[in-house]
Parts: sequence; structure tokens; C-alpha cells
Amino acid sequence: LREGLGSEEELAVFDLLTKPDMHLTKDETKQVKAIARQLLATLKAEKLVLDWRQRQQTRAGVQLAIKKMLDELPPKFITKVYDQKCNMVYQYVYDMETTAA
Repeated sequence: LREGLGSEEELAVFDLLTKPDMHLTKDETKQVKAIARQLLATLKAEKLVLDWRQRQQTRAGVQLAIKKMLDELPPKFITKVYDQKCNMVYQYVYDMETTAA
């Protein structure tokens, strides 16, 4: 796939994190790709349990996992941008699971 990511989901998260153009260096781009890859792997393995959207506690766990992973983003992701990206990724994951069900 484009950008050397392993799935369309990883590419979608990468795009959410980097669009509009964040003017990232090559190293920062590699870091964001790794975060997108690791985030989805962690969520799928640990957080996206059956019917996770139905319980507030499990939804909060998914949001917290996203925030923890995105804490590793490069410094260019200032607080306002970071908060926006966390919300966008959460919404994508929520919708991704809805359409897959």
C-alpha cells in the first residue's frame, strides 16, 4: 500500500494524523507510521472486544489507549492539534467497528 503501511486501516489512521499537511520530516513521518501501526495492533488485540461501544467503561478504555499512543507523536502536534487528532482517530475506530459489524 501507499506509504508502506500494512492495511487500509493503518493508512487511514496515518492520513488522519498527517492531513492536512503537517510538514513532517522523514523521521517524523516514520514515527507517525509506527504509531499508526502500533495503535491499531494494540486496539485490536486488547481494547476492541465484542460490543465495546455499548459500555462506557470500554469506550473510555479505547479513548485512553488512543491518547496514550498519540502522546508519542512528534512535538509538531501541539495540544490543540493533538486533541483534534485523538478525537478524529477515536471516531474513525468507532465507525470502523460499526461498519465491520
